[in-house]
Amino acid sequence: MPLRICFIASEVAPLAKTGGLADVAGALTKYLHASGHDIRLFMPLYRQVDRRALTLHPVDFLRDVPLQLGPHRLNFSVYATTLPGTGATVYLVDAPALYDRDRLYGSAPDEHLRFALLTHAALQSCQRMAFAPQILHCNDWHTGLGPLLLRSFYAWDRLFHDTRSLMSIHNIAYQGVFGAGALADVGLAGQEHRIEPGDLGAGRINPLREGIRHADHISTVSPTYAREIQTPEYGYGLDGNLRARSRDITGILNGVDYEEWDPRSDRHLPQHYNANQLGTKAELKQDFMQRLGLATQARNRSPLIGMVSRLASQKGLELLFDALPRLLAERDFCMAILGSGDERYEQFLTRLAHEHPTRLSFRQGYSEEHAHWIEAASDMFLMPSLYEPCGLNQMYSLRYGTIPIVRRTGGLADSVQHFNPETRQGTGVVFEHFDVGAVLWGVGQAIEWHANRGLWRRLVQNAMAQDFSWKKQVGEYIALYERLL
Repeated sequence: MPLRICFIASEVAPLAKTGGLADVAGALTKYLHASGHDIRLFMPLYRQVDRRALTLHPVDFLRDVPLQLGPHRLNFSVYATTLPGTGATVYLVDAPALYDRDRLYGSAPDEHLRFALLTHAALQSCQRMAFAPQILHCNDWHTGLGPLLLRSFYAWDRLFHDTRSLMSIHNIAYQGVFGAGALADVGLAGQEHRIEPGDLGAGRINPLREGIRHADHISTVSPTYAREIQTPEYGYGLDGNLRARSRDITGILNGVDYEEWDPRSDRHLPQHYNANQLGTKAELKQDFMQRLGLATQARNRSPLIGMVSRLASQKGLELLFDALPRLLAERDFCMAILGSGDERYEQFLTRLAHEHPTRLSFRQGYSEEHAHWIEAASDMFLMPSLYEPCGLNQMYSLRYGTIPIVRRTGGLADSVQHFNPETRQGTGVVFEHFDVGAVLWGVGQAIEWHANRGLWRRLVQNAMAQDFSWKKQVGEYIALYERLL
């Protein structure tokens, strides 16, 4: 039976993206729509959205809608367009004063107001559409107040009488905390009794905490991460709230859009391959290394290790300060890295690439084409994460026969199985501890296995046989929605 879903996200691929939330929002919308469900997706119309590539249709009854939030008299309009590559409609909330900025996210004093407006705009659009959602699906702190607003600001409207709320946590480290004096700014004046007393007493509001407290159910992006965030080590101060609701937490591993990430059809590659055409993968590797000016002592046999990452402490970059120089001195391999982020990591990788120009290539920033080439041409892919709610690159890597070297945490633990040379079962290299020695061991183990052609071929074929498609994962979300109802 088709479901009615109001889905709110601060970013949606390919329209605007900084991380995995955008991929999930875009893919989940695509596959829910394809499954026959009525999903209404709402996101901000940022400056970064390429309007030239879209056909935007103003929604007549959603033009210059007034919204009073505390002392702020705001207006928003809504444009409808088709999510690229799908038949699904996405509703873009236009409020230039809040969304026409240099970056999707910032630290301006009105950051809480920007996303409070998004949540209100989605719910008021439902009202004006006479669309009664069975599920209100909120994502991360930006829409964390949605479940509480449903129970307070919009409680009078019988349109939402049967609506159940789902709060999805994509990265618990980001919580959007703002001052308690701004309670009226988000539409919660007079609702102090509903706010976490400890936060209120400390003069703050934590929208992600309120989402956890008031949603009918909580989900996150992998089963292991669902367990990890209930511990002090990974809960970032919210573990107590999560343990109190442990029965209401579900971990669903993210899926991969294989229409975009598949070596058999990748539009960014000049040649395609499958598990029985690994010679083509080797040709792509040689082409890529030549273009990057990379060479090793044994060019055809030495491995190429890839990384595509946001350069942040979460991603384990701290460990590379010691590990990479030692590995470059002791092992014969090349490395291709793509990413941007904290300046100290960018400077470190820039310096290392300058010191080892034929061994390490670092491209600062992000390029979709370069990311696809790294996945296809590399023999291995390194992800030494401190924590990883889900991770997508390890799943892309498996599809491309690029063996992931990962730390056992979050979605990495759920998607990569450590290879056993005796049984020849497993799909990658998995290390336990977050320290330099573990990275040295993990990379060294992969390089040793790579030297055994027969063993490596079996490992690659195991990896390429994995299925993490959204077509498979979306069924878990549908089952969760139906349980909520």
